[in-house]
Amino acid sequence: MLGVYLSGTGNTKHCIEKLTYLIDEKAVVLPLENENIIDSIKNCETIILGYPTQFSNAPIMVRDFIKSNDIWKDKKVLCVTTMGAFSGDGAGCAARLLKKKGAVILGGLHIHMPDSVCDSKLLKKSLEENKKIIISADEKIEKIAYEIKNGKYPREGINFFSHMLGLFGQRLWFYRKTSSYSDKLKISDGCIGCGLCSKICPMKNISMCNGKAVASNKCTMCYRCISQCPQKAIRNCA
Repeated sequence: MLGVYLSGTGNTKHCIEKLTYLIDEKAVVLPLENENIIDSIKNCETIILGYPTQFSNAPIMVRDFIKSNDIWKDKKVLCVTTMGAFSGDGAGCAARLLKKKGAVILGGLHIHMPDSVCDSKLLKKSLEENKKIIISADEKIEKIAYEIKNGKYPREGINFFSHMLGLFGQRLWFYRKTSSYSDKLKISDGCIGCGLCSKICPMKNISMCNGKAVASNKCTMCYRCISQCPQKAIRNCA
């Protein structure tokens, strides 16, 4: 078994690692941007694919990766998505693309985690509130892992009702935010040039110029740089 994830704040990484290892302690878990990810998928029959939901959609980096690589035929895939509040058919967005590529969809799973939009004061919760969310998520993952080991896969986010809920609940209204990569990442004068953001960006969208971080136009809105910038000098203006 192979666990594959796109993770910005660490939510999805935590969930995919925990779920995958509970099902198969000998499994391998890799980030989507890993240089060996294509060969790893080719060499594995069962894959757990995880990513954060963005406006009831899969991140464009995930969608592009699925569509650009003919490695999915007959692969058995469980689509897992993490979300702060509303997911709709978050798992179904990747599942539908994978089906077109010949994959066998084992199921879908939505896991509520602390909101990854970490530059919005309106969405912030207290440390205690976030701890409770994570405890609840871990309990759900443990339950689902037990059920999967007994042959029962979750079906969250991959039915017709979920599709309509995600489509009309968010995706249509926020289509422009998820239809392509973003050029709305802003880096303020507070940048001290540590270079961390350029090293951790999964899209290599940030480069260093004259000792300062500079963003290009291919942001997948994972929030990794925003959540880890020591100066809080980065924000998403989309």
